[in-house]
Amino acid sequence: MGKQGSPRSPRPDFQKGELASGTMKDYQNRSSEKWRRMTGGDSRWNSKTLLLHGLRSDSSKYGSCRGIYVGKKHLWLQKHLRTILVMFGFMSCLLLLDSLMVSFFDFANLQHSLANNNSTDSQDGISYMDKRQSPIQMYDRLLNLASSALAQREIKQESSNLWEEPYGQASFWKPCADRKVPSNRGKSVKTNGYILVSANGGLNQQRVAICNAVAVAYLLNATLVTPRFLYSNVWNDPSQFGDIYQEDYFMNMMKDEINIVKELPSHLRSLDIEAIGGQITDSDLVKEATASDYIRTVLPILRRNGIVHFLGYGNRLGFDPFPSDIQRLRCKCNFHALKFVPKIQEVGALLVRRIRKYKTARSKLDKHLLGKFIQNSEDHNAARGSTKYLALHLRFEVDMVAYSLCEFGGGEDERRELRSYREAHFPLLLERLKKSTPISPMDLRTLGRCPLTPEEAALVLAGLGFKRGTYIYLAGSQIYGGDSRMHPFTRLYPNLVTKENLLSPSELTPFRNFSSQLAALDFIACATADVFAMTDSGSQLSSMVSGFRTYYGGGHAPTLKPNKKRLAAILSANETIGWSAFEDKIKKMIEEGQRAGSRRHGRSIYRHPRCPGCMCKHQQPFAF
Repeated sequence: MGKQGSPRSPRPDFQKGELASGTMKDYQNRSSEKWRRMTGGDSRWNSKTLLLHGLRSDSSKYGSCRGIYVGKKHLWLQKHLRTILVMFGFMSCLLLLDSLMVSFFDFANLQHSLANNNSTDSQDGISYMDKRQSPIQMYDRLLNLASSALAQREIKQESSNLWEEPYGQASFWKPCADRKVPSNRGKSVKTNGYILVSANGGLNQQRVAICNAVAVAYLLNATLVTPRFLYSNVWNDPSQFGDIYQEDYFMNMMKDEINIVKELPSHLRSLDIEAIGGQITDSDLVKEATASDYIRTVLPILRRNGIVHFLGYGNRLGFDPFPSDIQRLRCKCNFHALKFVPKIQEVGALLVRRIRKYKTARSKLDKHLLGKFIQNSEDHNAARGSTKYLALHLRFEVDMVAYSLCEFGGGEDERRELRSYREAHFPLLLERLKKSTPISPMDLRTLGRCPLTPEEAALVLAGLGFKRGTYIYLAGSQIYGGDSRMHPFTRLYPNLVTKENLLSPSELTPFRNFSSQLAALDFIACATADVFAMTDSGSQLSSMVSGFRTYYGGGHAPTLKPNKKRLAAILSANETIGWSAFEDKIKKMIEEGQRAGSRRHGRSIYRHPRCPGCMCKHQQPFAF
């Protein structure tokens, strides 16, 4: 992602150069034909002139007036020959220059868009360049079929319902985690002590940790100190809570349920918490711990010392079984209390307006994520320029690719490269592999364990029916393989944009070296998109974004999630499957993942908020 595009021209017009070039050729052909007729370059015109001259000599019906007219015509042509030549030459040069300029800028915009995916610091802190330039394709035949289908789709101009959720019952669910509950016991005047939380990971892992910490403080009747974020060499971001979220708003929103303070009391600040046995790490708690695990393990330490410190706190609180009041508290924290700071909201609103051609919608999603920076209702010109867009979180970074142990069509060079990366970054993985029976890359793909390539993501979108001109916002980290991997995608969908080529350098400068704040901009652009597509359901960004779209979308914020195991089976028939059959299978796969049901036992409440305590179900659709 790197070099910036013009903020007022966020999307390259990839057809303009082609049209200008075609117009130029037609115009030059017509001009050349006309010029040949006027200057005698056409032998047929010369023949007719000679014939007329002979007839004039042999027959009296061609009188002197006709001869004078032809003579004057020749004299006029001789007199103005140079002027005509200069005029047509000048016009041809102007048209040629215009065509070249249009083609150059369209090509430059495309190159910048692709280069940006390879040159920026990733939101996960990974910086990895692949110098291969030749395109790497695994499904040549399907790509050709997709390209032809997209061309036919443009001609037919078929209507599409891709921008709406297919299940009407999705609109029956209403956000209600912030409601007042009469039976809620509220916070206690006297607490058992203080909870410190040092969250690890990136933006979305930290968000989960905050919401879980709120629930634990409520469960243990403790006072929560505003969470801290650990600095990591992976994310390289020193941002703290107040740099990303509105701290006072957070405390005020949660004040009726738990006590929250910004700092420890002075008499506790000098304590060596680890020395007194008050430090809790992930090794002290099982993954997906239950309420009883916390009461048995943590509560005695809290009462004894008056303080506990959750160090590196991550996913250490399960989703079931928990009473609805605790589930409601987690949803209230995630969907209501955690609002981005104005700096992030303002640039996020600017980003969304430029994607949509300067219009920001006024849905509940926009209001929560953008605050006061949504477009003013007086801006009527913006309303007329509205453009729908699809946001894509493409998880194909080098760490994920290397860790998967899969192969992606790059041959021996790719295998050697990924092997070297694993040796440098995943020594524990290699040790574990030595003690287990290896699974072949082909079997891993069949089992649905391989990250989707950009090529596969493009084929899914084409199979669903998205047109070639669809505007696509690309979120996430640096794409492994760079241009060689992105070429199949941009071949089908050239209108690809990122925050780096929609925002100017000066607009992005305050976020440089703050990967979590940059990730917040991606979060906003994905959550407010007309359609959100993910390639990995295990991604924290995809999980949190899809939950927001469910909670605030009112049944009008579709999310596309491929089943990687089923997709692998579909793509395995690359050499034989017809395009119509491919489309049918892709559509069925996506539709089954969009069915609007209640959260199932054990599923993440942040991703699946349709459950008691978080959302309320009504018999009539909820209108925004």
